[in-house]
Amino acid sequence: MGGINPAGRTSGHQAFRRTVLDALPADQQRQTLEGLAALMQLVEHSEKGWHDRAGQPVNSPAQSLRDQVLNHTLVRRNEDPRFLEPGLPANRQASLQLSEPLRFTLRRRQLPENLPENWQVRELGAREVEVTVPAGVFETLLPDAQRPKVRAAAQLPQGFEPASLYRSVHHPRGLSMAIFGASDCLGASGLSWETLRQTLNPDHIAVYAGNSIGQLDDAGWGGLMKSLVSGQRATSKQMPLGYGQMPADFLNAYVLGSVGSTGAVLGACASFLYNLRLGTEDIRSGRRKVVMVGTADAPITPEIIEGFRAMGALADDASLKALDALELLTDADYQRASRPFALNCGFTMAEASQFILLMDDSLALELGADIMGSVPDVFVNADGFKRSISAPGIGNYITLGKAASLVRDLLGEKALRERSFLHAHGTSTPKNRTTESHVLDEIARANGITDWPVVAIKSFIGHSQGSAAGDQLVSALGSFAHGILPGIPTLNKVADDVHADRLRFFQTPIAFKADAAFINAKGFGGNNATGVVLSPDVTERLLLQRHGADAINAWKARRETVRAQADTYLVQADRGHYAPRYQFGEEVLEGPELDIHADRIHIPGYAQAVSLTSDNPFGRINEEPSE
Repeated sequence: MGGINPAGRTSGHQAFRRTVLDALPADQQRQTLEGLAALMQLVEHSEKGWHDRAGQPVNSPAQSLRDQVLNHTLVRRNEDPRFLEPGLPANRQASLQLSEPLRFTLRRRQLPENLPENWQVRELGAREVEVTVPAGVFETLLPDAQRPKVRAAAQLPQGFEPASLYRSVHHPRGLSMAIFGASDCLGASGLSWETLRQTLNPDHIAVYAGNSIGQLDDAGWGGLMKSLVSGQRATSKQMPLGYGQMPADFLNAYVLGSVGSTGAVLGACASFLYNLRLGTEDIRSGRRKVVMVGTADAPITPEIIEGFRAMGALADDASLKALDALELLTDADYQRASRPFALNCGFTMAEASQFILLMDDSLALELGADIMGSVPDVFVNADGFKRSISAPGIGNYITLGKAASLVRDLLGEKALRERSFLHAHGTSTPKNRTTESHVLDEIARANGITDWPVVAIKSFIGHSQGSAAGDQLVSALGSFAHGILPGIPTLNKVADDVHADRLRFFQTPIAFKADAAFINAKGFGGNNATGVVLSPDVTERLLLQRHGADAINAWKARRETVRAQADTYLVQADRGHYAPRYQFGEEVLEGPELDIHADRIHIPGYAQAVSLTSDNPFGRINEEPSE
C-alpha cells in the first residue's frame, strides 16, 4: 500500500500511527513524529543527523516540533492562502452610472475582441490605445474578496507538495498525488517492478484508478471551465488532464509502463471500492495476476467547497458556531469540525491518494511478497427509487448484509461476532449518523452481534470523496498490524438519534485482535459498497489450507529478502527522501517496434508475449461447403 492523506504517508503505517499516536509505544511515537516532520519539510536528515532547512542541528524533532506537527496535520483551519485574509478572490457585477466620459489606456492585446458599440478607441502607439466610454451606464465586474463560509478542511500535512518531488509541469494536484501514492506503494512493496513485469504476460497486469469528480483545480477542468469568464487562456493540458480516469492513465504512461487492462469506475464516495471490486474480480477469474487499485482526489477548491456548502452538506462556520454556542471559532474548534455519530452539522472536505497492490495468491507466494491482508470480495448495490438523488436509500443494507454473510461462511459465527469490526462511512452529517447507524445496527441484530466496534476515521482526516474508502482500507491494515482500533476523538456523546443498541462507539483507541474488517461506503446518489478485508493471520491460514506447509515455509524464506528491501525504502521515506517514479518520454513505443503474429504480439521490454488467442464461449459456426 502507498499514498498520502491528512494524517501522513500511507506506507509504513505512518498515517495510521498518527491517528493512534498516544496509544503507541514511545519509540513508535518518536518515529512517527520524526517522519511527519520530514514529510512537512520542517527538518532534513543527513549523515550528521537531523537539521532544519538552514542547516542548524535539531536534536529531537519529535519533541521540539511535536506541537507544530500535530497542529498542521488532520482536520484543521484551511491553510490554503485563498481561504485566508482578505478572502476568496471573486468578482461582483456592477452597473456604474458615469456622470461624464471615462477615459483610460490599456495595451492593444487587452482590448475586447468585440468592442461595445459606444466605445471610442484612439491609437497611442503600436501597443497601446486610449479608450473613451461616454457618460451613462457602464456594465463591469468589480474585484471582490469574499469571506469563506467554510474554513474547516483536511489538507495534506502542511509543507508537503507532491508536485515538487518530480518533473511535474502544470499537473493538477490530484495527479501529482497519484504519482506519489503509486510510487510509495511500489517502494513499500519491496518488489522490483521491472523484475515483476518480466515474469508476467503483459495482459496479466491491470490498473484500475480514478477519482470521484475529476481534476477541478486550475490546472485541470476547473481552470478550463472558467477560462473565458476569467480572461485566462485555456491550455492544451487542461482538457485531457481533467478526466476522472486520468490517475490510471498517468500510472500506465509514467509509472508502470503497463499495456494491460485499465480503467476507472466513478461512484462518488464508493469510487475506491468500485475499483477494488474490478481488481478483485479480475484476479479471482484468472484474467490478471497483478492489479494496482487506487484513487486520488484533491477537491479542496473554493468552487467545490461552495457547491457542497450550497447543498447543506458541509460543516460551515455558522453551523459550527451554532452547534457549540460560540461567538468565534478557534483553531481547536476547527480541529473538532468532523464529528461522526455525535451531534454534528456536516462533513469536512479532504484530499487523499491511496493505492494498493493486489496479487494472485500463487504469484505472491512465489515472489515472497509481504502479504498485509486479503480482499475476498466487494459488494455493490444501488438504492432503488429515491425522493432526491442525495437522499439515503436501502442499498447499503444489502451490501453490508452480503459482506457479513461472507465472513460468517469463511471464518465462522464466532469470528464474525467477536473478531470483526466496522470501518463506517461516518461522514459527520446529521442524516448519515442516523441512516448509517441504522444499517450497521440492523445487520448486527440479524447476525447476533451485540457489541460491534465502529471506527470512523473521518473524525481525523475528513471526507476525501472517492478516496474515502481507500483511507478506511489502509487504516484497517494498520489496525491488523498494530492490534489497535482508532477511537472517534470528537465523539463527546453519541447523538440521541444514532441507532447504537448493538454497536460499540469509543472515543480513545482500544486494543482489538481482528480477523476481518468491513469497509463501508454509503455514498451520494446511491453508490453503496462494502468491502471485506481479512487480516494477515487469517490470510496465512487460508493460504496454508490451499497451498500446504511446504509452500508457506518456502514463501516465508523468500519474504525475508523482500521485507529487507521494503525496510530500506521505509527508512529513507521516514527521513523525507523520496524518489517518485515518473518516466516521462522513456521507453516509448508507438507500433513499428512490435513483433506481430496472428496469435501473439511481442513487446520490447516484456519477456513474455501478449497472447491474442481469444476465450470464445459461443462456439463456432461451421464454414459453408464450397461449390
